[in-house]
Amino acid sequence: MNIDKSQPWLQKELLQHIQLLLYSFHYWTGKPLMPVTDRQTPEEIANLLFNANFVVVSHGTQADPILNYGNQKALELWKMDWQTFTSTPSRYTAEPMERSEREQLLAQAKSQGYISDYRGIRIASTGDRFYINQAIIWNVVDKNDKLWGQAATFSNWEAIA
Repeated sequence: MNIDKSQPWLQKELLQHIQLLLYSFHYWTGKPLMPVTDRQTPEEIANLLFNANFVVVSHGTQADPILNYGNQKALELWKMDWQTFTSTPSRYTAEPMERSEREQLLAQAKSQGYISDYRGIRIASTGDRFYINQAIIWNVVDKNDKLWGQAATFSNWEAIA
């Protein structure tokens, strides 16, 4: 299969992952992550999510989870390209002193299914720090309740001078 490296989110595995992101967000919150219709193809939905005006990130279930999805807003905010972002342990999105709070938050989301209205400090690859506001963090699950990882979304952030 010849995958266009300029659009890696259109790979078959990621199309399936994006469907899990949408399904599990609705499962936990009762709301759609973004409006979609039955007439839209998985590729159209993947492009809409990648180009959305809000951040969506996710990581897998490894012992030290690796980021496995970030839309364009996430890549811009963390100042990474797709390849770098999706090979980064998710703990590196927070500064070392913020990581224990982040771990507690992820554990809470894991036990509850999701949490909303989170505010925390994150750090870009350049060292730039920013607050994320009103974030929702949820467990990525399939229709059999198998856990595939966790994800977060937010549309409100501010730079820390």
